[in-house]
Amino acid sequence: MAAISDAANWNGNNTRIANLADGPFTVIGGNGGGTPVPDISINELRISSPGGSDDDSNFVELFGEADTTLDGLSLVVLSGEFEPGQVDFAFDLSGTATDENGFFLLANADISSFIAQAEVDATDQIASFDFFGSPSTFLVIDGFTGQAGDDLDVDNDGVFDNAIGTIIDAVALIDGDGNADVNYSDTVLGPSGNFPPAGIARDVDGTGSFQPLAFGDFSADTPGFSNEAPPPPDEITAIFDIQGAAHTSPLLGQTVTTTGIVTAVDTNGFYLQDAVGDGDIATSDAIFVFTGDAPGVNVGDELEVAGTVAEFTPGGASTRNLSTTQISGVSDITVISSENALPVAVILGQGGRVPPSENIDDDAFASFDPSTDGIDFFESLEGMRVTAQNAVAVSGTNRFGEIFTVVDRGAGASGLSDRGTLNISPDDFNPEKVQIDEDSGVFNFDFPEVNVGDVLGDVTGVVSYGFGNFEILPTEDFTSNIQSAGLQPDVSSLVGDDDSLTVASYNVLNLDPIVEVQANTNNGEARNVDDDLGDGRFDAIANQIVNNLNAPDIIGLQEVQDNTGGEIVDDVTSASETLQLLIDKIVAAGGPEYEFVDNTFITDEASGGQPGGNIRTAFLYNPDRVDLVADSVQTIGGQGAGEAFEGARLPLVADFEFNGETVTVVNNHFSSKGGSAPILGVEQPFDQRQEDVNVNGSLDERQRQSQAVQDFVNGLADDANVVVVGDFNEFEFVSPVEDLETNSGLINLTNTLPEDERYSFIFQGNSQALDHILVSENLAADAEFDIVHVNSEFAETDSRASDHDPLLARFTLTTSGEVLEGTAGRDNLIGTDGNDTITGFQGRDNLTGGGGDDTFVYTSIVDAGDIITDFEVGGDKIDLSVVLAGVGFEGDDPIAEGYLGFSSRGSDTILTLDPDGTAGSGRARSFLLVQEVTSTELNNSDNFIF
Repeated sequence: MAAISDAANWNGNNTRIANLADGPFTVIGGNGGGTPVPDISINELRISSPGGSDDDSNFVELFGEADTTLDGLSLVVLSGEFEPGQVDFAFDLSGTATDENGFFLLANADISSFIAQAEVDATDQIASFDFFGSPSTFLVIDGFTGQAGDDLDVDNDGVFDNAIGTIIDAVALIDGDGNADVNYSDTVLGPSGNFPPAGIARDVDGTGSFQPLAFGDFSADTPGFSNEAPPPPDEITAIFDIQGAAHTSPLLGQTVTTTGIVTAVDTNGFYLQDAVGDGDIATSDAIFVFTGDAPGVNVGDELEVAGTVAEFTPGGASTRNLSTTQISGVSDITVISSENALPVAVILGQGGRVPPSENIDDDAFASFDPSTDGIDFFESLEGMRVTAQNAVAVSGTNRFGEIFTVVDRGAGASGLSDRGTLNISPDDFNPEKVQIDEDSGVFNFDFPEVNVGDVLGDVTGVVSYGFGNFEILPTEDFTSNIQSAGLQPDVSSLVGDDDSLTVASYNVLNLDPIVEVQANTNNGEARNVDDDLGDGRFDAIANQIVNNLNAPDIIGLQEVQDNTGGEIVDDVTSASETLQLLIDKIVAAGGPEYEFVDNTFITDEASGGQPGGNIRTAFLYNPDRVDLVADSVQTIGGQGAGEAFEGARLPLVADFEFNGETVTVVNNHFSSKGGSAPILGVEQPFDQRQEDVNVNGSLDERQRQSQAVQDFVNGLADDANVVVVGDFNEFEFVSPVEDLETNSGLINLTNTLPEDERYSFIFQGNSQALDHILVSENLAADAEFDIVHVNSEFAETDSRASDHDPLLARFTLTTSGEVLEGTAGRDNLIGTDGNDTITGFQGRDNLTGGGGDDTFVYTSIVDAGDIITDFEVGGDKIDLSVVLAGVGFEGDDPIAEGYLGFSSRGSDTILTLDPDGTAGSGRARSFLLVQEVTSTELNNSDNFIF
């Protein structure tokens, strides 16, 4: 009302009013709709509409017999308040007629822009006019000869001063502002509040009573066609009320009518969002409307949609996916307007809504907590326009056209690794990750291949759900914003040497040398043909083994297929050609000529995996570094019914010798986690149910397989050197791996890494450890461990070597040496290539250690006078602990306290011994000579045992 009360908005006869609610509506006089009317009657008219300039919405509709000529008739509009009796408008209707249904329309040319349902045909009259929104009388007159501006009632008494012709029909509109109105009809309609009605329409046509038309709402207007009342309009149910603050709609199964703006169009429906929303973060303002085929609407259309509220579960209830609220069984779609601005996208990130970073759900859906529970957070945005702000990739683009990201370049995300992945932990499965999913039906563009750490920038789209994940379907191309992080494959620093054995574990992803037959592939599509050799995977794996893993001494392989590969079911079980081809590629890459150990214990078609592939574990070993112990190759358990490895991969066990030590390596590939419930699915709390086989698929199988390996390890000698490697398909904190460690006296080297760095695989944006190396305690003390990230962080392509990262461990296994002891006389003691312990005792002895890390032991101050001929700085040691104790030394550093001294003699060094150090009065005496070692080199406590 502020605009009306402002005097600046009132001038002349400008009394057009807009956007007013209807008030009481009174008919004064007239025939009440019961008395027959003339052949031509005023059937419907509109004088006011919303906004300022509204002339295109004004119209007058006449009704009579079909095809009735209107020659000689005029439509005249008289003022009823400011200049009563003055002709405001006069329209000559000669030359026009009613149409075949009896309707005649006087309208502006662009009426359909305001009233979409208007029906204008050739019999109607088009003019340019803008009726005043003030009291007026509309008359149909036969023989009228006046014109606009004439005053037909000079004294304003409601009686015409002169004959004006024959009045066929008339209706007067009055207001309620308190001023007297002058009417020139017995049918008087109004007011509507303080104003004349915005319009009127007879119900039934021609003879019925007049009913008011609303201000600002054209939905009941029927210019050019029948006024007969359609069924009352459906009550509008707002989208946010359909969604509710829950995972399923409170109106499930009910028929509703709703309105909104189309934000995205797919091949089988569209996304509709309330233009304003309710301001409640718990209720989504958008919904998917399922039409089954191309919906025929456009982004920016404002629609009214009628249909049934449904919950759609992708893949069906057995998948344990969440359902998506949608409108299906659509009975009506009405376009209200087009080219509307889209609702503002919700920012995901700082300054908008920040996803929870740890908790997915903690109460099995007992409460709906979008501020704290990740699964509820994304549900509250279902279908809505959002922008993932400064999204950074935590996975490479996968083969489904999906990229998992976190917003704000990772600020606030938990579990980020040094290389930019998002790692899981026992109580955090990363609800903050945001999946960007290609959907060419929604928006077709060249979806990018990215790697971990690449910054995508702002990604705008609509929130959907599929395959166990909430996702953003982009509606705008973001590729020009991508900034590459330049991530490079990892190169391990662990290298084998004379005293160090290196052991690797590598899942090589269904490796075989055969090109699959297209007809045998999934869906028979060419893109699913597996050609590991042609795609370069053999070369890629070989290069990684040589250049990134530094040619490990022993490699435990998993997912090696037989010589005829997957999808070809035959009686071939050997993988000899597969393994030899990999060895040849390693040699070509500059690596050693490995030998292989195939798993000959498997039963044809009994290992799971691709049909015909006979997937198995196998070993490569470098014969120049280790020896395979004869007759040591064996398996654990069997694949028969009821056995631990039924339908799974048999372990492969072999003993290898290095530096005289025997190392037993157990190579495993436990049953997959296939069949697990989705992380963002109905089985919650997901993180708390990892020991539940209904959540963690095939957990019971992996537990049985773990027990079999535990029994084997526990049957070995207590001092055995044991290395258990493989793809265990399980996290380090879940029973199949945890029990193997605890119950077998093994140490899982995965746990030696920082928690955020424990990953060899990325699944749906979560980096995680499925591959492990566990070792006996006697190997663990000096063990070094590395997960070499060369695959999992990079875009999934046909040429990518594998989906797993290999593991590498290094163990110190020195050659066993001799204990050599001299006499009280002069001795010449020569050690072996092992780590010898040499004691000359008294006499001027010549001591030669030989190879290995040797220890020269002195037991008395009178053992002086020896010559050590080949002391190796950094390897050999001189043990003076007994001698120093014998002279009473109780300090920390006998060199600093003057008990030991060093003097040069040419390229040799004389080691002196002072029995009471610099603090005493004793004199330092020569104790022994170390040849070919300078005094500077020898003067280091690391060369001694004190």
